[in-house]
Amino acid sequence: MLLICPGIHQIELTESFLNRVLEDWRKQQKSGELLIFPTQDYPAYSSLDIFKFICENNPKSAIIIISFSAGVVGAIGAALAWEHFGGTVKAFIAIDGWGVPLVGNFPIYRISHDYFTHWSSALLGGGKESFYADPAVEHLELWRSPHTTKGWWNHETSTGLKTATPTTATIFIQNLLIV
Repeated sequence: MLLICPGIHQIELTESFLNRVLEDWRKQQKSGELLIFPTQDYPAYSSLDIFKFICENNPKSAIIIISFSAGVVGAIGAALAWEHFGGTVKAFIAIDGWGVPLVGNFPIYRISHDYFTHWSSALLGGGKESFYADPAVEHLELWRSPHTTKGWWNHETSTGLKTATPTTATIFIQNLLIV
């Protein structure tokens, strides 16, 4: 199951994100379930509401969470609660969750709209792989148009070797969804 936790913005931005990033995922998933947390009805930053939303939809398999901005705040708390109560989080993707501590017993990936946000947020956790836009883009542009957001995919090997590969935010996310 794939859960999308948008931030506080127009719903059209999320539709654009989904159209750009999930086209291939939708083709590959014969039974994959896509859920979008309804930020028009609940606060994006509410871990309790996101956790209830997950429980109400009763996923039968591990979940992948993609969250943006204020949605990162709510989603990380919900992911930790889901894991605490026996659920499995396959991956947690935080897009521009600046200042949000990211910890958990599941893979965490950070995506940032510029290098400063990436660097300063990484101090609060973020995993062995991440992406930041270079050149920098506006915060909402990252969510609206990840396919045109160029930047660096940062890798860290098991031996601690750090490398960076040029790519787009869309390609970075699509590669995470394959795992």
